[in-house]
Amino acid sequence: MEKFDRRQHWENIYQTKNLKEVSWYQKKPETSIAFLKEYKIQKSAKIIDIGGGDSNLVDHLIQLGYQDITILDISETAIEKAKSRLGDKAKNVNWIVADAATFKTTEHYDFWHDRAAFHFLTKDDEIESYIHTVQNGLSSNGILIIGTFSEQGPKKCSGIEIKQYSEASMTHRLKPFFRKIECIEVDHKTPSDAIQKFIFCSFRKTTEFFFTKKLETSTL
Repeated sequence: MEKFDRRQHWENIYQTKNLKEVSWYQKKPETSIAFLKEYKIQKSAKIIDIGGGDSNLVDHLIQLGYQDITILDISETAIEKAKSRLGDKAKNVNWIVADAATFKTTEHYDFWHDRAAFHFLTKDDEIESYIHTVQNGLSSNGILIIGTFSEQGPKKCSGIEIKQYSEASMTHRLKPFFRKIECIEVDHKTPSDAIQKFIFCSFRKTTEFFFTKKLETSTL
């Protein structure tokens, strides 16, 4: 059996469809913007959007005055489309072409946003790798936002299987590194007028984890 090429799959999607044709399209990402406002994310904060590719969130981040924005996507085509749309404004954004499952970073972000990327990681080793990357890449006071299909949502997207989450299963999966702040259910209306059930959860790093790491470091 031929091995599934995730990168090529997404390149094909973005090479054959425009932004308004894909199911995850949002003219204005209201939920994501609401989290920025709720947690009073400063304009100087380091923000990363995982799977942001050709979404409109980056446009709104720039419009809102955020100064340190990173967009990561597995598809170079998606990123090039976003750059083309933004024009000269694209120069003020950090662009990363990488698979979220294997991405590593030495940066520390204050706001880590992931809408509909995490649920494409269906293997335990990929999920654990991603969670460790977030733990290492989130600042001590940072906010993590993850939005996925809920247990009432689709089981597939763009022709491939996803992993559904509930508030309980997502909270459990992110322990012991993160403490849940809140979870909300969101109905996303696709361009074809279908309704997709999402769950968005916000997290902070756990103080217990920091205390444990401090003790480990002091004994070395």
